[in-house]
Amino acid sequence: MSAPRLTRPLQLEAVQTAADGAGGYVQSWASLGTLWAELRAGSGREVAGEDLVLSTTAYRITVRAAAVGSPARPKPDQRFRDGSRIFTILSVAERDPDARYLICTTREEVPA
Repeated sequence: MSAPRLTRPLQLEAVQTAADGAGGYVQSWASLGTLWAELRAGSGREVAGEDLVLSTTAYRITVRAAAVGSPARPKPDQRFRDGSRIFTILSVAERDPDARYLICTTREEVPA
């Protein structure tokens, strides 16, 4: 298996929750750092909602591995950002037997 070409810098982001001062909370996304990645597009489809139609595309994003528990290791429900593009992480698995790389199955949604 050849090494992936990690040529794309992506911001790894995690959701943070903070009190809103009125008994509730607000959520925002905070950057955990930049990871160099290889993106591979999968199949796409359109999903009709009540107010708009979303175009959804699956991506396999490969990054260097990080130890379990490290803040540099992507997790489901985090996301990658590439400028205005958002890739929601659905799952993370080791790419090779030596655990040198991780494959993140992601989804990008944009209004159609």
